[in-house]
Amino acid sequence: MERDWTKRTRAVHEGARRSQYAELSEALFLTQGFDYPSAEAAEARFEKAGRDEFIYARYGNPTVAIFEDRLAMIEGAEDAFACASGMAAVNGALMALLKAGDRVVAARALFGSCIYILEEVLGRFGVEVVLVDGTDLEAWRRAVTPGTAAVFFEMVSNPVLEVIDLPAVAGIAHAAGAKVIVDNVFATPVFSRAFEQGADLVVYSATKHIDGQGRCLGGAILGPREVIRGPVQTYMKHSGGAISPFNAWIMLKGLETLDLRVRAQAAGARLIAEALENDPRFARVIYPGLASHPGHALFPEGGTLLALDLAGGKEAAFRLLNGLDIWRLSNNLGDAKSIVTHPATTTHQSLSDETRAALGIGPGLLRLSVGLEDPVDLLADLRAALDRI
Repeated sequence: MERDWTKRTRAVHEGARRSQYAELSEALFLTQGFDYPSAEAAEARFEKAGRDEFIYARYGNPTVAIFEDRLAMIEGAEDAFACASGMAAVNGALMALLKAGDRVVAARALFGSCIYILEEVLGRFGVEVVLVDGTDLEAWRRAVTPGTAAVFFEMVSNPVLEVIDLPAVAGIAHAAGAKVIVDNVFATPVFSRAFEQGADLVVYSATKHIDGQGRCLGGAILGPREVIRGPVQTYMKHSGGAISPFNAWIMLKGLETLDLRVRAQAAGARLIAEALENDPRFARVIYPGLASHPGHALFPEGGTLLALDLAGGKEAAFRLLNGLDIWRLSNNLGDAKSIVTHPATTTHQSLSDETRAALGIGPGLLRLSVGLEDPVDLLADLRAALDRI
């Protein structure tokens, strides 16, 4: 039955399956296999399993199914396949749809592992990959030629928070017959309108905001049921990228508080960005929620991350990092704890100096993931560290 519920309510209740004990919290079905009542039933299930019929944990599991259904309903997708990690989701979405001879156009501002999948893995198997400036619509128009199989991009890029015009790029892609695959981690399911705006598939690292408490890995591919239960499920079940039932259960618990956490984190990110926007010690304060951001109209919610580009370069950045008290130095994001990252020497270290410069990743750039601490305390911690540079 279709219910007129908001995302916040759906995140608590949708997709629930209960055992004969009528447990209130979703049950953790920690099992690899399933028992069949007869040989005939086993044969029938292998021929065509129903939505609540399971064969093997690599193919599906009741706890996993609850997570998949709930996330799909929050996102506004027909279906979802839960994966072992965000990169398993990226790899699965691309590998399930592409073959040798296909052409993929992708935004150049991507997480390093995504670049590896595109250029090294897909390239090795005969897929042509073209990288473009994701904010340049003319570049998309030139690159997305008829016969292009797919386009791929982060709606909000890592780490410089470029915002891509999803409806415009989707229009260009669909006119050429290409599928639109969007990595939506920075936008989060809370602020996402990806399917409304033209995405065909959306991928998430559930490790980030969905778990949001630094506990375990997970990911998901969302889209039309015929694609998710067709090529995506077929590829994932044979290649072994399925999520564990325990991790799916953790993600379910994360979904219950997702809306509250993300909105609080975004409010904190906005407060910090507005407070530091005119500080002369920064060459740039980058946050989509600021009116000064080029992509503000496309993503006014801003999200939970911001980037600060220190005018003093690497030396100033390291002094600030080493002077922080509350902020944790790590390469994760979307956590309850506030995290700061120096991309040039960590997450994007493997890129050449020229590539980093083209992407706007300078030696003074810091990526900040705002957590659930009081943003007033977080801002005071930043200012105290700045004053010690």
